[in-house]
Amino acid sequence: MPELSVVIVGGLHADARKEAVARLLADVPDSVVLHHDLATAAAGTVVRTIRDATGIVSAGEAPLVNDCACCALREDLVPELLRIRDAGGTRMAIVELWDSVEPKAMAEVVTAGGLTVTGVLTAVDPALVLPYLGNGDDLAERGLAAAATDQRTVADTFARQLEYAPVLAVAASPEADDEDRELLAQLHPTARQVPIDDLTVPAPRRRPLSSLAQAALAGFDVEAADAAQHPACALLPAEADAHGVSTLVWHRRRPFHPERLYAALEDLTCAAARSRGRFWLADKPDVLLHWDAAGGALCVESAGPWLASLPDAAWDMVPPVRRAAAALDWHPEHGDCCQHLVFTSPALDRDGLEQLLESCLLTDAEYAAGRTAWKQLPPAFDTLLEV
Repeated sequence: MPELSVVIVGGLHADARKEAVARLLADVPDSVVLHHDLATAAAGTVVRTIRDATGIVSAGEAPLVNDCACCALREDLVPELLRIRDAGGTRMAIVELWDSVEPKAMAEVVTAGGLTVTGVLTAVDPALVLPYLGNGDDLAERGLAAAATDQRTVADTFARQLEYAPVLAVAASPEADDEDRELLAQLHPTARQVPIDDLTVPAPRRRPLSSLAQAALAGFDVEAADAAQHPACALLPAEADAHGVSTLVWHRRRPFHPERLYAALEDLTCAAARSRGRFWLADKPDVLLHWDAAGGALCVESAGPWLASLPDAAWDMVPPVRRAAAALDWHPEHGDCCQHLVFTSPALDRDGLEQLLESCLLTDAEYAAGRTAWKQLPPAFDTLLEV
């Protein structure tokens, strides 16, 4: 057991998050909860509270940094955790993130500060997964923006919160049905799902630690978690079809025609509650492009070069996990260049989606013309990619 275990609990499902935090606080002796309330950012400060099982231990304010509440959180979080550690007597510090704060950034900040993150949990109400994935509202419209420049949406923020955490703290939800639970399972099939209310055993007979607490203290690898989100080596969902929910994995070895794909973006983005992956564009054949869609909105960005486009000497600078992922996907002609897109949704029109995707690929004649000709195709994505 580390000297101080830091457990990060996040999620836009505030009721589920608060319930998970309360369970951990009650279950692990000598634990505290550290929370920064970003709702007060309009007044120029972020309110910090620290509480234990008996109530609030201390409270204070952190000034905004560059008019950014999330920046203030970053600046204040590690010093407070170090103070808790140095004071001694605390076994676990639970960092309860404010609604729209994403766990990835905070886990990396805490780890870089020399502290040990033993768990990252996202609390989820299964009945709210689809409504949140389908919510294209800007966070600012909902009063959830972490900075004046915050342009994230409810849907894409929730998707990242959900998919980053290796543990999902799942609330008991009478409104949830089999479709809701199946959607959650297909969106993040590698996550360990732990019921928040798994504390029903009478206290004298209770195990030393609940399932939720054990998951929170099991250990966390920030580098592995980062790699699992990188489009080149992401742990994407597999094919699935159950309880009205489907996941389509679409994998091809031919690049997209930029204009045809651009024309189909709206239909492709709205075809599923969630879609993500990597894709290959003919006019940019050396660039690995990231596809990230939720709530009817799509983010496309460059994720650097395909490994096939790099000289051999540059491979030593590539992380081993990415080299391994490329090796598993290697093609003798194209290397790791490919289409690998995953679409997950209730009532997914798999046949129609596949036909639309296929229609966006280069034709046989266009493909045979070769890379020199591909690069002369109209650059339909230049504005979207801001190149």
